[in-house]
Amino acid sequence: MAKSSGKASFKDTTAGYDRLRSAIAAGQYAPLYLLMGEEGYFIDAIADQLAGSVLSPEERAFNQIVLYGKETDEGTIINFARQMPMMGRYEVIIVKEAQALRKPDTLALYTAAPSPSTILVLCFKGKSIDKRTQLYKQCAQKGEVLESVRPRDYEIAPWLGAFIKAKGYAIDADALAMLTDHLGTDIARIANELTKLLTRLPEETRRITARHIEDNIGISKEFNNFELTRAISDKNMARAMLIADHFRRNPKENPLTVTLSALFTHFQRIFIVNYKRWEYRHKGTPMPSDTELCALMKLPSPFFLNEYKQAADRYPNKKVFAIFGLLRECDMRSKGLGNGSADEGELLRELLLKIFLL
Repeated sequence: MAKSSGKASFKDTTAGYDRLRSAIAAGQYAPLYLLMGEEGYFIDAIADQLAGSVLSPEERAFNQIVLYGKETDEGTIINFARQMPMMGRYEVIIVKEAQALRKPDTLALYTAAPSPSTILVLCFKGKSIDKRTQLYKQCAQKGEVLESVRPRDYEIAPWLGAFIKAKGYAIDADALAMLTDHLGTDIARIANELTKLLTRLPEETRRITARHIEDNIGISKEFNNFELTRAISDKNMARAMLIADHFRRNPKENPLTVTLSALFTHFQRIFIVNYKRWEYRHKGTPMPSDTELCALMKLPSPFFLNEYKQAADRYPNKKVFAIFGLLRECDMRSKGLGNGSADEGELLRELLLKIFLL
């Protein structure tokens, strides 16, 4: 049973998700499933697995009911949940969009003593219910609770690598960087794009490359934030400006907010390398090993470590601090604060010029 207190992390979410998936696949069902939180992917995946595995196709016609919070009420849900299954062992009640229910706490009248022949699945997408309520406490005590937390930027790459590995594939480091850079932290979108990609790969292919990403997902391996930060690391102004011009001509695929986030993360990692070097020189603190440094920088792969070591030589922290200020200024101007008529493309070009001229 799930923990009933404390703030959940993305790591907790993925661990809980994997545990529930395995239990359901083994036919170990709980009478109550409370699936809640901001990240809808894991909620939908568990609900879909239950919908497709508990009952046979023939049994579903009689014993599986899908309700929507906007179109039903708590009394109806309780009445269905208290019914006995027809010609089967279980009745499955799935309540989607449960966050739209007017008085969800009323469901505690049922969850206090759930029927052993009913599997009630409550999907609260986009929010988590109060853990102090009887509904939450009873679901945690008598069933399963999954709190679905959105990942932070640095948590996406490890999850994505594991997701791909679980499907029997490997992925090159640069291809992984392209995906995380372009798709951000939207797990549902990432999973959807990858599922489509895997169906398009030649049957014998087991390693995903940058070319596969470019050909099947439409992400350019030449013009993306990953290549932009690499050009900045190399102090290759011409290359960076070429990428910025591509972004200007394709603003929908390359929004400035995503680019600014990538640049901030990039210089944050450069700052860490510089700071650890400063500690080594001035405090006698041992330099972290490459493995430790990768963990501190939250790098998706050690493949990128040498780039950051070289970039740190070119961007001492005095410059990094100034660049943080430039990024904040650009972000404010992109939101209309102190900006004239410059569009996102012009703001990015201006930002890059200031970075290179520091």
